[in-house]
Amino acid sequence: MRAAIYDRNGPASEVLRIEEVRRPEPGPGEVRVRVHVSGINPTDWKIRAGATPGPIDGFQIPNQDGAGVIDAVGESVDPGLVGQRVWVWLAATGQRWGTAAEWTVVPAERAVRLPDGAAMDLGASLGVPAMTAHRCLFADGPVDGKTVLVAGGAGAVGHFAIELANRAGARVITTVSNKEKAELAARAGADLVVNYTDADAVDQVRAFAPRVDRIVEVALGANLQLDLAVAGPETVIVTYAADGPDPVLPIRACMGANVTLRFILLYGVPGSAMRQAAADITDALDEGALTGLPVHHFPLDDIATAHEAVEGRAVGKVLIDLT
Repeated sequence: MRAAIYDRNGPASEVLRIEEVRRPEPGPGEVRVRVHVSGINPTDWKIRAGATPGPIDGFQIPNQDGAGVIDAVGESVDPGLVGQRVWVWLAATGQRWGTAAEWTVVPAERAVRLPDGAAMDLGASLGVPAMTAHRCLFADGPVDGKTVLVAGGAGAVGHFAIELANRAGARVITTVSNKEKAELAARAGADLVVNYTDADAVDQVRAFAPRVDRIVEVALGANLQLDLAVAGPETVIVTYAADGPDPVLPIRACMGANVTLRFILLYGVPGSAMRQAAADITDALDEGALTGLPVHHFPLDDIATAHEAVEGRAVGKVLIDLT
């Protein structure tokens, strides 16, 4: 099969190449997926670049997320799954078979039914962002009737956090940096969209809700002052990204707000929570409650350019077409 591979960490243009490699066979408890679309996330380029390095078993095929069709199953897996459309999560975790290839092999639970009404592009956009959003929202209990603030509502995690929070009965505020992103966040269903560069950003949030209950945070260092200003007792600030400088915590201000800080890295989330996230996301797909972001399509041969686009903070989802 054709696959994008790398055997050392480094810049995309220097280490990524396209090669013919053996097509993997599913082992016990595994399924093989004919990949139609591969999705790229920031975690993918960071692992490839070596910012968050992992072991390389001879070679590594990048990309955690994708969508396709199961075409073979291993021992102890229901053969009736062959032919099922699926979305794939954490394909490149603990193994070499990421989704930037014509086939991938994953544990059966990581290939989740993709409803017929959901496009392959949407399926390939889920995985890391949607499951991160789910964990941020629900790690500390239901959000029905609560107010949720989503920082960076035009990003992939922010987008799915808005939609999943809406589905769960929350009122949703989101912050963005410009008009284009504001339009994307509003389209996702945010009840209030605030440009965080506005001098009265805090006042805009407080006018909508004197205190927010849950904050899904993409840049804790940059946004902590705003977060604390709209927080209070029982507010949980959940941060899932580590871009930019580490924050200096104002201990007295955090104490005064009585906030809880939670840190999330998807790779360490308990398996039961991951399985629940996958089930809830699929239920949301069945209901038509999840939508896609603007997409940027690349052929497999342009994998390096696609990785560079994500590294350059392209707005929307960067996808690799495999069929």
